[in-house]
Amino acid sequence: MAEAIGGGGGGASCIFCDIATNSTSTTLLHSDDKVLAFQDINPSAFRHYLVIPVEHIPTVKDLHAKAEHYSLVNHMLEVGRTLLHRDAPQSKHYRFGFHQPPLNSVNHLHLHCLALPYTPSRWRCMKYMSFGPLGFIEAEKFLEKIKPLSSVHSKV
Repeated sequence: MAEAIGGGGGGASCIFCDIATNSTSTTLLHSDDKVLAFQDINPSAFRHYLVIPVEHIPTVKDLHAKAEHYSLVNHMLEVGRTLLHRDAPQSKHYRFGFHQPPLNSVNHLHLHCLALPYTPSRWRCMKYMSFGPLGFIEAEKFLEKIKPLSSVHSKV
């Protein structure tokens, strides 16, 4: 496994690193050299998948306006969209985003990919609402936030 971004490697203490190194029986929906995807163990929607980087990156706070970070998040989003369109084509609404610290449950970057409707529970729906800097951040908004400056200037 590559060295962690932001310090503090994953290793045995990170369940998602265990999944990335095939140390669990988790069924993978997608796997490539950059990301893995699997079902959330506690789904909040009709379909609820997680897309994680193979490399241990703790949270969205560890990503910056760099081409490599932008490319990774964009790839995560593309994988999530492909899976949900394949597995839940009848859904009319999809949500893609990240929980921000301190509201993230696992300190390994993971994109929530939801094909709505939500499962019945008021809390489940609330967990995926945007509450400013502490809430759920939509993947598209996060991509705009970390878009490298060179990409912005090249369009001018």
